[in-house]
Amino acid sequence: MTRHADTVPPDYFTNLYATNPDPWSFETSAYETAKYDATLAALSRPTYDAAVEIGCSIGVLTRRLAPRCRDLLSLDVAAPAIAAAAARCADQPHVRFAQMVVPGQWPEGRFDLVMLSEVLYFFSDDDMAALMAHLRIALVPEGEVVLVNFLGETHYPNTGDGAAEAVIALGHDWLDLVRQERTERYRLDVLRRRPVTAPVA
Repeated sequence: MTRHADTVPPDYFTNLYATNPDPWSFETSAYETAKYDATLAALSRPTYDAAVEIGCSIGVLTRRLAPRCRDLLSLDVAAPAIAAAAARCADQPHVRFAQMVVPGQWPEGRFDLVMLSEVLYFFSDDDMAALMAHLRIALVPEGEVVLVNFLGETHYPNTGDGAAEAVIALGHDWLDLVRQERTERYRLDVLRRRPVTAPVA
């Protein structure tokens, strides 16, 4: 299978949603439900002050993540996905949505949780590095980054393992790997920003 060299463009996702409003069966798949259970169980805190979810799709995980966040900003490149996610979370006023093409676009603010579920392998190596540069500025001390990556074969720019290992390598000097789980079909990694240490007198 030939792997794409560049980040998957927004039109790819818009066209997917035009033909199928739930192209990955997020609403009906027992596999997806179990994966979301594991993702939420991996969070170390009961609540987060400010979270951002990159690639929210139609908002199935967003809806489940919302009770764990005081403020949640969910992003996607595809307008149909954002519309569906916003409708799903219409009764959650602390959840906001924006159509945004990361990493060329990036939201303002700082976050103590960054959710990257099933999105990293869509990025080229250059865009992965740009994403990590944004995270380095936006993630507060002791904030967490959650990575969930499919391990099957795809034609995307990165594999699930390659994407996760790239983030771990790029963040080696400021992020600690605090949890790692692996199933037959996906891997889950939780990284935490190192706390600020006081200078030695």
